[in-house]
Amino acid sequence: QVLPVESGGGSVQAGGSLTLSCTAPGFTSNYCGMHWYRRAAAGHDREWVSFTDVDGNTNYRDSVKGRFTASRDSAKDTVYLQMNNLKPEDTGMYFCLPRGVGYDCYGYSYGQGTQVTVSS
Repeated sequence: QVLPVESGGGSVQAGGSLTLSCTAPGFTSNYCGMHWYRRAAAGHDREWVSFTDVDGNTNYRDSVKGRFTASRDSAKDTVYLQMNNLKPEDTGMYFCLPRGVGYDCYGYSYGQGTQVTVSS
């Protein structure tokens, strides 16, 4: 299993911004899309945040629409999640996970994640 590497988390006040990065070796050549998930706290379920397909089109959960923007740099096997107007309810550990129609897209597991903390 290949583990993606997330980075860019931090602590901000409500209304602030952060940009997360996720690098997953080979996910571009494997024709994979990329999910972002988050988990509010240990023991909670992960919730889905967004999915960016191989063409760079992205779907978002309703609560982040208009505030989060995902993009991909295929040359770097990296996906970014630009998060603006952050709210305390966005707090959590953020994970990325490549998935897609290609068989090799299922050779990835969750990485360590990156922590986002938004204070009111």
